[in-house]
Amino acid sequence: ETACGDLDPRTISPEDLLALRTLVAQRVSESEAHRLIKVWRALWKKMAAMGYCAREADPSLTFSNGAPAPRQAVWTAAEVRLLVRGAWKTGYRGLAAVMAVSWDTQLSPVDVRRLTLAQMRREEAGALFLVARAKTGRPAIATLTRRSERILRAYLGGLGFDLLSDAPIFRTRGRAESHADGGRPWAPRPYTKDKLATDFAAIREEVFGKAERRTLADFRRSGVVEATAGGAGAEQISAKMANTLSASNRLHRTYAPAETATVRQVDEARRAGRAKIANKDRTKVS
Repeated sequence: ETACGDLDPRTISPEDLLALRTLVAQRVSESEAHRLIKVWRALWKKMAAMGYCAREADPSLTFSNGAPAPRQAVWTAAEVRLLVRGAWKTGYRGLAAVMAVSWDTQLSPVDVRRLTLAQMRREEAGALFLVARAKTGRPAIATLTRRSERILRAYLGGLGFDLLSDAPIFRTRGRAESHADGGRPWAPRPYTKDKLATDFAAIREEVFGKAERRTLADFRRSGVVEATAGGAGAEQISAKMANTLSASNRLHRTYAPAETATVRQVDEARRAGRAKIANKDRTKVS
């Protein structure tokens, strides 16, 4: 909107778009710059259909829009335990619970932020959340280990107030007293996308230093690496993550809905894979 929202599309040059793409790549990320041009190209077709421009005259077609290389970063279980411990000790208990739940469930950060007590269930094998994922709309059975369940319940017990069943569970640490800098006290509030990212970055730096750049979203990939190493198949992992990882996406969605038993098989595979990965790391060191 700021760059060219009030212009006749026929007056926008390739140089204008390339400059905008470069700016987004520098200020945000290469992946967002790539997405910018993808959205522009789709919008141009809509504008052409409405007679605002010629379909074949899209100025963005004069330069390439290569997709960035996919992320490969992963965390280990030991590193995640350090992050959770560091967050808990420094008062970021909501963040500690977010990380513990994210690691076990392999839900995306946006789906974890939206979890409520109404979605939580307790079974003999452990607690879980029943979730309709924000991105795909597919149902997910988000299982927790006993350890993560204890962290979650300790966090809830320390809030100092009762959550409504449909209220977001995970909240910032808040501030109990006024500070000398003039800041006023505030109650813990639900995590937003930006606040979760900044709090995670603060704990990451505290535990691993400024050079560390891995993100909370990399937890999902790390879980897949563990599960694959432990022998889980694509269909099982797809059921666990409630996405379309398996090859036959439409058939899998129709005939193999996520079931708790299947999801817990992936949890077992992750434990087996975690042991293999840890053993490989120890062998390299020795």
